[in-house]
Amino acid sequence: MEIIRIPRIVQDTCKKHRMKGRSVGLVPTMGALHEGHLSLIRRSRMENDITVVSIFVNPLQFGPSEDLARYPRDIEGDSSKISSLETDILFLPDDALMYSPGFATSVEVAGIFEKLCGRFRPGHFRGVATVVAKLLNIVYPTRAYFGQKDYQQTVVIRRMVKDLNLDPEVVICPTIREHDGLAMSSRNAYLGPEERLAATAIYRSLTRGAEAVLQGERSARRIREMVEEGLRAEKLIDRIEYAAAVDPVTLDDVEEIGREILLAAAVRIGNTRLIDNLLVNV
Repeated sequence: MEIIRIPRIVQDTCKKHRMKGRSVGLVPTMGALHEGHLSLIRRSRMENDITVVSIFVNPLQFGPSEDLARYPRDIEGDSSKISSLETDILFLPDDALMYSPGFATSVEVAGIFEKLCGRFRPGHFRGVATVVAKLLNIVYPTRAYFGQKDYQQTVVIRRMVKDLNLDPEVVICPTIREHDGLAMSSRNAYLGPEERLAATAIYRSLTRGAEAVLQGERSARRIREMVEEGLRAEKLIDRIEYAAAVDPVTLDDVEEIGREILLAAAVRIGNTRLIDNLLVNV
């Protein structure tokens, strides 16, 4: 595995692979890798000649009071995991190389940023769109891989790629879960034992709503109430930011559930913010 820290070198290396007809897969991450990340790497390895994994804790997507300073970091452990999967290139840039002095450009996808998580994390998706646009320009991948757990992020990225006529195919992979249903997340490491147990209420509540949809319930309002009721029953959930039943493409609230619905929730347990979602095909 080749470890590269300089964007220009990654750019030149990947261009040479593409010019030789090799397909390149990109898996962008912020490190603290878990099985969800590793599943994306395996998928890329199956579908591409060359796989590039980036690790970059992007400061632009953290708000002033968020957890940038304490976000889990384990470069040595992550490198070992990535190497064991026979990844070709590990891209490890630092802030100064990604955002040079005077950096003043951002990418904004109007109409999507403000919904769901965007209401509670101002500027977050601008930071996500900006760094992903940079990574796509640096690596110039054939395919780029993202997990469904960050569903709103995938909507933003797909829209950006389409609107800006960017080259890669955006591949969305299923959420990987713990044995009890909790969606794998780097932030799960923040949870104490009791909080970890309480966090399973998110998946249970979403599953309850999904089952009601599949059994014939078509009122989105009733489904939202059902999911929220399940979350409120867990005493260690300090705050419910949202329990939503929305259109999977626009992320708009709906009244009647049609062919497909996204059930999504965001909660705070102690100082930890957790999100999850289920896409229900009727």
